[in-house]
Amino acid sequence: MVFQGLFNTKISPKKKDSDKIPREKGRSTRSSSRSPTKKSPSKTVKDRETRPSSAHSNRSYSRPHLSPRQTFSADTHPLNLPPEERERRRSALTNMSDPPTPMDVDQEDSVPASPSSPSSNTPGAFSNPNESNHINGVNGDAGPVPPPHLVSTDVSPQPKPMIDAEACKVAGNKFFKMKDYDKAIREYSKAIEADPESATYLSNRSAALMSANRFHAALEDAKVADELEPGNSKVLHRLGRIYTNLGRPAEALDIYSQIKPPITAKDKSPAVQMQIHIKQAEDALKEGTTGSMALHALEQAERGLGNGVERPRKWRLLRGEAYLKMGNVNSLGDAQNIAMSLLRNNSQDPEALVLRGRALYAQGENDKATQHFRQALNCDPDFKDAVKYLRMVQKLDRMKAEGNEAFKTGRYQKAIDLYGQALEVDPINKGINSKILQNRAMALIKTKNYKAAIADSIRALALDPTYVKARKTKARALGESGDWDAAVREYKAIAESNPSEPGIAKDVRNAELELKKSKRKDYYKILGVEKDAGDNEIKKAYRKLAIVWHPDKNPDNEEAAEKFKEIGEAYETLSDAQKRQRYDSGEDLIDPSEMFGGMGGHGGFNAGGIDPSVLFEMMNGGGMGGGGGGGSGPTFTFSTGGGGSPFGGMGGGGRQRGGGGFPPGFNF
Repeated sequence: MVFQGLFNTKISPKKKDSDKIPREKGRSTRSSSRSPTKKSPSKTVKDRETRPSSAHSNRSYSRPHLSPRQTFSADTHPLNLPPEERERRRSALTNMSDPPTPMDVDQEDSVPASPSSPSSNTPGAFSNPNESNHINGVNGDAGPVPPPHLVSTDVSPQPKPMIDAEACKVAGNKFFKMKDYDKAIREYSKAIEADPESATYLSNRSAALMSANRFHAALEDAKVADELEPGNSKVLHRLGRIYTNLGRPAEALDIYSQIKPPITAKDKSPAVQMQIHIKQAEDALKEGTTGSMALHALEQAERGLGNGVERPRKWRLLRGEAYLKMGNVNSLGDAQNIAMSLLRNNSQDPEALVLRGRALYAQGENDKATQHFRQALNCDPDFKDAVKYLRMVQKLDRMKAEGNEAFKTGRYQKAIDLYGQALEVDPINKGINSKILQNRAMALIKTKNYKAAIADSIRALALDPTYVKARKTKARALGESGDWDAAVREYKAIAESNPSEPGIAKDVRNAELELKKSKRKDYYKILGVEKDAGDNEIKKAYRKLAIVWHPDKNPDNEEAAEKFKEIGEAYETLSDAQKRQRYDSGEDLIDPSEMFGGMGGHGGFNAGGIDPSVLFEMMNGGGMGGGGGGGSGPTFTFSTGGGGSPFGGMGGGGRQRGGGGFPPGFNF
């Protein structure tokens, strides 16, 4: 047999201890059963009795289970070992040549191999028949591949290569000169990583960041460089430039003052000029009446900002204040936009809340303004501006409401006084003050102080040229003062610029009618009474004038006679309710030929340019004279008596005592 020939070699004396290896019960039983009587005193025979049992185990019986506690001597021949032990020893020998790793040892399943374990080159040792690279020392010297569960998956970190900081700095300088600032920043960053305590590397990166318009990052590097190397003039100079580009001239000048020897005026000039312009803007807002000068100063200061740098918060608030001072619709909208942009960054910014509240207050939205002032106080209860404007709005609202109530109840002088006090609350608020002036002008018209009413209307328009209501009040005051020509022009100008203004067309027609009326004889003016005078007042006025101008007292005086005649006409018209109503409404100015065009009912209706609604009001008012033809239409009677009035003769239509005489019904 193959096994028998293989082991016909001389056994080493050291193998004598093999008899002491404990045998498994099954193996010893089968061996004794195969040769119960044959015994040999030689050790070779004993080995043969043992080896066939192991060699034929694959076909004669199943592989026994190896107990975890069973151990074998290191001198035991591999063929005398169970397959599991042989596989374990083979793996241990393989792993002895590999570097140890954390995954090389399994504490539960493996037992450390003894250093005296036989190698694969030992005579009599078996190699793994499944290994193709090492069979009995053939086909290479590489060891067997370890099983997958023993292959390490842990990759130890490789040591980082050393960075040459100076080389990175040189490369960064090269890129900086080429104006490739992004690459320069990367190289400087490598140098800083290698040497974080170098102020030079940080300063160089700060310069590159500044050239790349990344001023905030440049500021951080410059600050750290200044801490690492205090007093470095180059670092301080760069730090001052960064502060100037960020719109912080005061801090820039403070840094420049630390440089020794002092820098030149030219180097400090950008920061100095920026600070001067900001001071001019602040002074213009405190002392000036308009915000245009402040805006100009701010624009000059903003020229010194770095490219892409946002306006500082303080400058934005100053700009919003300037827009509020300008007071027009567009500037108020700009002020609101600034406030909203600030509130988007911080919704609890009390200064931004007050700025928006003031813009709303200037636009007349006092309720919303009050809400913003209260919210600002919630953020900062000690914020004086919020307290100031909240009290101002509340006081103004109270006084304005009291003035409006006095006007509605007919206490016009009280209303005038209250409106005057309201104007003193906030003299710079153009929007609110223009409305108060317009209200006071209306009250002045009611008191027949037309000159003052016109002045208030003009002031209101100066504060807000787009205030249409103030223009209409001015036109009314002009008309009521007797200047209907100017009133008509004003109304027509309003109609041209604001054709959609409600009622403006009717206002123009009424003004034109009043203009026609103003060109006839003014009976109220002749008698020296107001248009709302009562009957007794008219009678007393006529009696006084008639005595003065009576022809008997002025014989052969044609002027006195004509004057007496006018006095009589005025009294006759104004003492009669119907005639007075026709006179006041302008019916006496209407020519029948202007009212009805053509004959036979084919002509179109033409009221001589008078509004038909006004005309029908006059016709239905009972002042169109006596009806004729069964009341088929108005009739006009004209007296043809010598010197008689067109509304009826004086004293029966005849002229007595040279055209004199008193109207009927007057008791002289």
